[in-house]
Amino acid sequence: MENLKGSIIRTWLSFIVSMTIAIIAGMMAVFFPKTWQMSGGITVLGLIAMLAVVWNIASLLALATVAYLRKKGRPDSEAIMIGRLYRLISILVIILTIAYGFGRLDTFGALFSMFGGMLLGWSLQAPVSGFAAWLLVSIKRPFRPGDRIQFPNLGLTGDVKEIGAMYVILDQVGGTVGSEEAVGRYILVPNAMLFSQVVINFTVRQEAAYMLDEVVARITYDSDMQKAEDILLEAAQKITGDIIRATGLKPYIRSDLYDYGVYLRLRYQTQVQDRARIAYKINKEIVLAIQRTSSVDLAIPYIYSYRSGLADMERKEEDAASRDTQDIQQIEVAKIRDTTQNADPRDVEQLSRSIAVAGLLQPIVLDELPDEDKYEVLAGYLRFAACKSLGWKTIPAIVRHGTQGNGASSHPGHNPATRIEPPVAP
Repeated sequence: MENLKGSIIRTWLSFIVSMTIAIIAGMMAVFFPKTWQMSGGITVLGLIAMLAVVWNIASLLALATVAYLRKKGRPDSEAIMIGRLYRLISILVIILTIAYGFGRLDTFGALFSMFGGMLLGWSLQAPVSGFAAWLLVSIKRPFRPGDRIQFPNLGLTGDVKEIGAMYVILDQVGGTVGSEEAVGRYILVPNAMLFSQVVINFTVRQEAAYMLDEVVARITYDSDMQKAEDILLEAAQKITGDIIRATGLKPYIRSDLYDYGVYLRLRYQTQVQDRARIAYKINKEIVLAIQRTSSVDLAIPYIYSYRSGLADMERKEEDAASRDTQDIQQIEVAKIRDTTQNADPRDVEQLSRSIAVAGLLQPIVLDELPDEDKYEVLAGYLRFAACKSLGWKTIPAIVRHGTQGNGASSHPGHNPATRIEPPVAP
């Protein structure tokens, strides 16, 4: 913002200085018409006055542009951009004026015709191509402002906001979010690229911009498939009723089988620029209806379904709650053989903090060593190490008898069970 203000202030100063120089040099040229005559037929003072006037006109146009765009509610930065264009033109005019003053305007024209034309043609190649593309788009109208188009090779999709002589301005779709909704980020695509890019128009008929879309529901094999199809079709008919009436195309179902159940593919006509919102509403209707219908169950990999997974979890919780607590004993820590030398201190510290807050939620499993009045950890060596680090004198444990006598080695390093610490609650 400070740079913009500074540029406007410099433009005002330039206007005042150039105006002053033009007035002074012009008056001196009038009073001294024969002083410092140049080969071009004008005096040095007259040339200075002309140069100051040209510079002054550029400054005046820039200030007028600032005032006009401010009145239109446009930012000052746009005026600064146009002002630089005025300044470039004024510099070219100044060069021509100087060449005229020295009587070398014809020489300058010859040089420009030799090199300037070639340079100008090379530099204007892309703009000319862009202008030609704009003319063709305006005549053929393959897309218009308001259309949703895609450039597959660029991975770019957007809504056309403006088709200018040099650029097509797109309001990008996606990009900042994984969606098919416009995000308000404008992208300028040079028109010259239209000759080398494939453009897909999703909205050839803006008054009826519809396309086929799909929502997938995964149900278990023992679900009522007919009821599930009814749920999907009713959801689509409820949400897209106006589209069905406009297009005359009703939603339909296609399906695939997979390891855990059936893919039901609901296909329906949707509005291109409102696709994400319509899909969300249909998904919501489907989920709410399935939750109310006991004969239809959603399939979830590895646990088969939502309801069976929930029932299995509840069964395990009931089994844990009904465990015979008489098998759990309080065993003195001093009587348990210490096999935690190889335990990771960080794991022990982390588990210690958890046990200190929530307590030991699952007892360890011990093997009673015959004739030694000692115990060995079969499962839960990490929990044992954590409780020991907390200074516990006794620890809840389930004691097994005769495990060592069944052929397992008495050394914990040789018994795989002593090294297993399942990722369970403390």
